[in-house]
Amino acid sequence: MADGIKSLITLLDLEELEVNIFRGRSPQEDRQRVFGGQVLGQALVAATRTIEAETRIAHSLHAYFLRPGDPAIPILYDVDRIRDGRSFSTRRVVAIQHGRAIFNMAVSFHDEEPGLEHQIEMPDAPPPESLPSFEDRLAEIEHDHPELAREMRSRDRPIEQRWVERGGDFLPDHEKHPPYQRVWFRAAGPLPDALALHQCVLAYASDLTLLDTSILPHAIDFGPGLQAASLDHAMWFHRRFRADEWLLYAQDSPVSRGARGYSRGSVFTRSGELVASMTQEGLIRLVEGD
Repeated sequence: MADGIKSLITLLDLEELEVNIFRGRSPQEDRQRVFGGQVLGQALVAATRTIEAETRIAHSLHAYFLRPGDPAIPILYDVDRIRDGRSFSTRRVVAIQHGRAIFNMAVSFHDEEPGLEHQIEMPDAPPPESLPSFEDRLAEIEHDHPELAREMRSRDRPIEQRWVERGGDFLPDHEKHPPYQRVWFRAAGPLPDALALHQCVLAYASDLTLLDTSILPHAIDFGPGLQAASLDHAMWFHRRFRADEWLLYAQDSPVSRGARGYSRGSVFTRSGELVASMTQEGLIRLVEGD
């Protein structure tokens, strides 16, 4: 198993301190704040571990990022068992650091049952094998951007990604692009079969590129001139899936205004099944130089 995915599984394996209270840690990387997808994934783990019925699985979550997370100290997750009904359960999770809430989330779980079915079609996209890998892209930029290539190689990459459109990938190009991108992704190694783990890995991965979509039309990159942060995040799980198999993440941003960008995403299997949907609003505030 690749080191990156081992690290992610460890990251999502929370320590139970007391009934309904869990502790999560951050990777030892040079980051100023905790990655939002990490908090999403860990909070979903905490909520899931309070669900006793094996047939009851997460179908939606709604989260708010309240304060930047401190990567130097653990995060406590306090779960409130709000309701356990005949077919639904509801949990509220608060993430705490330095005695203050940095994140809260409501999660709903549902017993799987048959019902009416329809879905939108998956957008056309070339197969992931035909697109440049992460290493291919690094080789392309190594000569002109050696420091960026070195920094990108220094971090664990638990999620493998391949961009259909070049505008949204990790190389800044200072050009305007349509507010839309398609990204193939999967865990960078095999995962155990538990559906809950695959949902938590998807929650982690869903925050990697969604906010980026809202800045594509503006010819500005993440850096000193832009203050960017996730403000909220919502997800709906529609079908069972495997996060260690290729998934297509189709994202668009209908609007940005008032220093906030709004983005939507749909996740499809290679066979075209829509397995999850998500929305996010993020802070995209221009910062004037000295």
